[in-house]
Amino acid sequence: MVDLSYVEIGESVKIWHPEFVNIYGRKDAICKIGNLVNIGAFTEIGPGVIIGDRCHISAYCFIPEGVVIEDDCFIGPGVVFCNDKYPFSHRDQWEKTLVKKGASIGARATILPGIIIGEKSLIGAGSVVTRSVPNHIIVAGNPARRLK
Repeated sequence: MVDLSYVEIGESVKIWHPEFVNIYGRKDAICKIGNLVNIGAFTEIGPGVIIGDRCHISAYCFIPEGVVIEDDCFIGPGVVFCNDKYPFSHRDQWEKTLVKKGASIGARATILPGIIIGEKSLIGAGSVVTRSVPNHIIVAGNPARRLK
Protein backbone atom coordinates (compact mmCIF):
# COMPACT_ATOMS: atom_id res chain seq x y z
CA MET A 1 0.00 0.00 0.00
CA VAL A 2 1.67 3.17 -1.16
CA ASP A 3 -0.10 6.00 0.69
CA LEU A 4 1.22 9.21 -0.82
CA SER A 5 0.05 11.39 2.06
CA TYR A 6 3.22 12.96 3.49
CA VAL A 7 5.44 11.17 0.95
CA GLU A 8 7.53 12.98 -1.67
CA ILE A 9 8.54 10.82 -4.62
CA GLY A 10 10.99 12.08 -7.26
CA GLU A 11 10.93 11.60 -11.01
CA SER A 12 11.32 8.23 -12.74
CA VAL A 13 10.91 6.19 -9.54
CA LYS A 14 10.05 2.54 -10.18
CA ILE A 15 8.16 0.72 -7.43
CA TRP A 16 7.95 -2.94 -8.38
CA HIS A 17 4.55 -4.33 -7.43
CA PRO A 18 3.36 -1.24 -5.51
CA GLU A 19 0.53 -3.29 -4.01
CA PHE A 20 3.21 -5.11 -1.98
CA VAL A 21 5.23 -2.06 -0.89
CA ASN A 22 4.49 0.05 2.20
CA ILE A 23 5.72 3.64 2.24
CA TYR A 24 4.68 5.78 5.18
CA GLY A 25 4.88 9.42 6.07
CA ARG A 26 3.52 11.60 8.84
CA LYS A 27 2.85 15.30 9.04
CA ASP A 28 5.94 15.67 11.25
CA ALA A 29 8.04 13.07 9.36
CA ILE A 30 7.73 13.29 5.58
CA CYS A 31 9.25 10.38 3.66
CA LYS A 32 11.38 11.57 0.72
CA ILE A 33 12.43 9.37 -2.19
CA GLY A 34 14.78 10.86 -4.79
CA ASN A 35 14.89 10.60 -8.57
CA LEU A 36 15.57 7.39 -10.53
CA VAL A 37 15.09 5.12 -7.50
CA ASN A 38 14.07 1.45 -7.81
CA ILE A 39 12.13 -0.12 -4.94
CA GLY A 40 11.57 -3.87 -4.85
CA ALA A 41 8.43 -5.70 -3.77
CA PHE A 42 7.64 -6.47 -0.12
CA THR A 43 9.66 -3.49 1.12
CA GLU A 44 8.63 -1.23 3.99
CA ILE A 45 9.82 2.37 4.22
CA GLY A 46 8.92 4.31 7.36
CA PRO A 47 8.07 7.93 8.06
CA GLY A 48 10.89 10.43 7.81
CA VAL A 49 13.12 8.14 5.74
CA ILE A 50 15.16 9.94 3.10
CA ILE A 51 16.41 8.04 0.05
CA GLY A 52 18.70 9.89 -2.38
CA ASP A 53 18.85 9.81 -6.15
CA ARG A 54 19.72 6.70 -8.22
CA CYS A 55 19.40 4.25 -5.33
CA HIS A 56 18.33 0.64 -5.65
CA ILE A 57 16.30 -0.76 -2.76
CA SER A 58 15.86 -4.50 -3.33
CA ALA A 59 12.88 -6.64 -2.33
CA TYR A 60 12.04 -7.52 1.28
CA CYS A 61 13.87 -4.55 2.86
CA PHE A 62 12.85 -2.87 6.11
CA ILE A 63 13.82 0.79 6.40
CA PRO A 64 12.34 2.38 9.54
CA GLU A 65 12.05 5.97 10.67
CA GLY A 66 15.38 7.74 11.15
CA VAL A 67 17.29 6.20 8.22
CA VAL A 68 18.93 8.40 5.58
CA ILE A 69 20.34 6.79 2.43
CA GLU A 70 22.34 9.17 0.27
CA ASP A 71 22.70 9.07 -3.54
CA ASP A 72 23.87 6.08 -5.60
CA CYS A 73 23.47 3.41 -2.90
CA PHE A 74 22.59 -0.25 -3.33
CA ILE A 75 20.53 -1.95 -0.63
CA GLY A 76 20.41 -5.71 -1.23
CA PRO A 77 17.44 -8.04 -0.75
CA GLY A 78 16.19 -8.50 2.78
CA VAL A 79 18.33 -5.80 4.39
CA VAL A 80 17.00 -4.73 7.80
CA PHE A 81 17.76 -1.41 9.44
CA CYS A 82 17.03 -1.04 13.16
CA ASN A 83 16.31 2.23 14.94
CA ASP A 84 15.47 1.09 18.47
CA LYS A 85 18.43 -0.01 20.56
CA TYR A 86 16.27 -0.64 23.62
CA PRO A 87 12.87 -1.94 22.48
CA PHE A 88 10.11 -0.70 23.43
CA SER A 89 11.55 2.77 23.79
CA HIS A 90 9.81 5.95 22.72
CA ARG A 91 10.30 7.56 19.34
CA ASP A 92 12.45 10.35 20.85
CA GLN A 93 14.97 7.68 21.97
CA TRP A 94 15.36 6.08 18.53
CA GLU A 95 18.77 6.48 16.91
CA LYS A 96 19.41 7.69 13.37
CA THR A 97 21.33 5.76 10.72
CA LEU A 98 23.19 7.24 7.75
CA VAL A 99 24.27 5.39 4.60
CA LYS A 100 26.64 7.68 2.73
CA LYS A 101 26.91 8.17 -1.02
CA GLY A 102 27.78 5.13 -3.12
CA ALA A 103 27.65 2.54 -0.33
CA SER A 104 26.45 -1.02 -1.00
CA ILE A 105 24.82 -3.33 1.51
CA GLY A 106 24.64 -7.04 0.70
CA ALA A 107 21.62 -9.31 1.02
CA ARG A 108 20.18 -10.04 4.47
CA ALA A 109 22.53 -7.65 6.29
CA THR A 110 21.29 -6.15 9.55
CA ILE A 111 22.26 -2.58 10.42
CA LEU A 112 21.92 -1.70 14.10
CA PRO A 113 20.81 1.79 15.23
CA GLY A 114 23.07 4.82 15.28
CA ILE A 115 25.41 3.55 12.55
CA ILE A 116 27.14 5.57 9.82
CA ILE A 117 28.16 3.60 6.74
CA GLY A 118 30.89 5.48 4.89
CA GLU A 119 31.04 6.54 1.26
CA LYS A 120 31.52 3.70 -1.22
CA SER A 121 31.81 1.15 1.58
CA LEU A 122 30.64 -2.41 1.06
CA ILE A 123 28.77 -4.47 3.64
CA GLY A 124 28.95 -8.22 2.97
CA ALA A 125 25.82 -10.32 2.68
CA GLY A 126 24.46 -11.58 5.98
CA SER A 127 26.57 -9.19 8.05
CA VAL A 128 25.46 -7.67 11.33
CA VAL A 129 26.81 -4.13 11.49
CA THR A 130 27.27 -3.09 15.13
CA ARG A 131 29.69 -0.17 14.61
CA SER A 132 30.09 2.62 12.10
CA VAL A 133 32.03 1.82 8.93
CA PRO A 134 34.62 4.28 7.51
CA ASN A 135 34.66 5.41 3.87
CA HIS A 136 35.89 2.96 1.20
CA ILE A 137 35.99 -0.10 3.50
CA ILE A 138 34.70 -3.65 3.06
CA VAL A 139 33.22 -5.31 6.15
CA ALA A 140 31.56 -8.69 6.61
CA GLY A 141 30.56 -11.15 9.30
CA ASN A 142 28.74 -11.19 12.62
CA PRO A 143 29.72 -8.78 14.00
CA ALA A 144 30.91 -7.13 10.80
CA ARG A 145 34.68 -6.65 10.70
CA ARG A 146 37.00 -5.04 8.20
CA LEU A 147 38.30 -7.44 5.57
CA LYS A 148 41.96 -7.25 4.62
